[in-house]
Amino acid sequence: MQPAMVGARYTVRNVEAIAEGGDIRARLYTLAPDDVIPWHYHSNVTDWYFCLSGTLHVETRAPRADERLAVGGRYEISPKTAHRISNGGYGKDCRFLLLQGVGIYDFNKIQD
Repeated sequence: MQPAMVGARYTVRNVEAIAEGGDIRARLYTLAPDDVIPWHYHSNVTDWYFCLSGTLHVETRAPRADERLAVGGRYEISPKTAHRISNGGYGKDCRFLLLQGVGIYDFNKIQD
C-alpha cells in the first residue's frame, strides 16, 4: 500500500473516500505507527472519529484533551477546536472512520 498524500498538508498510510457531498464527508483512514495529522482546526465542520482497529490518539487544545481510543471508541471535535490526530498503537497500524459535517470543509494548519 502506497502512502496517501492528503493535499500538500500531510502524508498517511492510506485514505479512502467513502462519501462526499457539498457539506458532509466520510473517509476511512489508515495510519502507520509514526503517522500524524498535524495540528489544525475547521471553521465550520464537526469531526466525529470512530476507531476501527489499533489505537487512535486524539489531542485537542481549548479545551485540552489527550485521549487514546480503542476499537469501538469515538470522539467528537467541535468547529474551531485545534486538534492533532496520530497513531497511538505502539507499532501497529490504526484504522478509523472520520465523519465531517455539516458545513463547508477547510483545513487550517496551526503551529505545534
